[in-house]
Amino acid sequence: MASTLTDAALRTAKPKEKPYKLFDGGGLFLLVTPTKKSELPSNGASKWWRFKYRFGGKEKLLSFGTYPEISLSSAREKRDAARKQIAEGFDPGEERKASKSGSGSFEAVAREWIALKSPGWSPSHIEKTTSILEKDVFPYIGSRPVGEITPPEMLALLKRIDTRSSVTARKAYSTCRQIFFNAIAHGRATINPADGLTVLLSPKRVKHMAAPTEQGEVSRLLKALPTYPGTFPVRCALMLSPIFFVRPGTMRGMEWQDVDLGRAEWRIPIEQLKRRQIDKDARRGEIGLIVPLPRQAVAILRELHQLTGGGRFAFPGTRHKEKPISENTVRTALHAMGFTKEDITPHGFRHMASTLLHEMGFPSHLIEKQLAHSDKNKIRAVYNHAEYMPERRKMMQSWADYLELLATGEENKIVPIRAAKMKC
Repeated sequence: MASTLTDAALRTAKPKEKPYKLFDGGGLFLLVTPTKKSELPSNGASKWWRFKYRFGGKEKLLSFGTYPEISLSSAREKRDAARKQIAEGFDPGEERKASKSGSGSFEAVAREWIALKSPGWSPSHIEKTTSILEKDVFPYIGSRPVGEITPPEMLALLKRIDTRSSVTARKAYSTCRQIFFNAIAHGRATINPADGLTVLLSPKRVKHMAAPTEQGEVSRLLKALPTYPGTFPVRCALMLSPIFFVRPGTMRGMEWQDVDLGRAEWRIPIEQLKRRQIDKDARRGEIGLIVPLPRQAVAILRELHQLTGGGRFAFPGTRHKEKPISENTVRTALHAMGFTKEDITPHGFRHMASTLLHEMGFPSHLIEKQLAHSDKNKIRAVYNHAEYMPERRKMMQSWADYLELLATGEENKIVPIRAAKMKC
């Protein structure tokens, strides 16, 4: 780190009509203020040490006192100490506030933790986590020193949330628990007052995505999808959802540049799959999943391409063509056709496919691969988007044929496929 200032330069620096800066390096500079009494700081000093840095994506300033009371060497030591704090994931400005108030307020410590963790989070996760803290936690314990918060306080806070939403209460618990562990690791607290409190909250309710799995129910659904009276792109999204069984967000975000009708493949970028944001950033531009296109899907997409192929998205929004349909469009369309959330949800197509494909005799590893469930082997996960492609292509065509027979009322022609015949 190059340092440019000298004691001689500091001593001879004269105030001017307007404030100016003398930079030393590493974010440290001396602010020389005017000599007019009306423009001097309250203590009459005209030379102030300042440290400029970035934390959590924001530019910040920290004062190190005045010169010559704080010497050049002392200012550099303060700068180096502050840079070390930043490298360790702490905001030196918040650390100073914390030192003045003892252990630091819970809100200050929590916001530091968010700034530390957020580079690996998706924007939506940052927003949800911050929202829970700001609405349900900070108003009650935000100003309390983090090292003085007790388990009874945390339990009262969590129970207050639990009466409204058990899901939110558990998310608040998980977030606060991590914040307290971070505080303990850096000497700001000695116990974690949130640890173990979930046993005193409402039992966790398992959420099942509604989906038909009986042939009669599935047949009724499939026969209804092509009759949707709304726009053609939404009708196509409805008809393709059970064939592809990808996540709803991936489905509505389909881009024509990723679809190869000639090779009958939809090559989905990693950014559009459900993965940790840090993994998406590291592998941006890579293929995350290949969906083999059965002939039924190719036929639907060829017809759709005539209408929306000139744009970016296969299913563009009605008002804003440069954006895809909203996350509620397919759900609303299903409801308009008389299907309630107890009958089917957009995510339920995945459950329907998984259940029926297993019943048809397809191996679990093929189904899991096509469902794009995360591979716990991180090295293998980078290269597995095309794994088992011949078998998956055969499975996807058999699945589309099966759905077609149900949609046309020809269930009697369905012949179960056994894993032994697949030779996978």
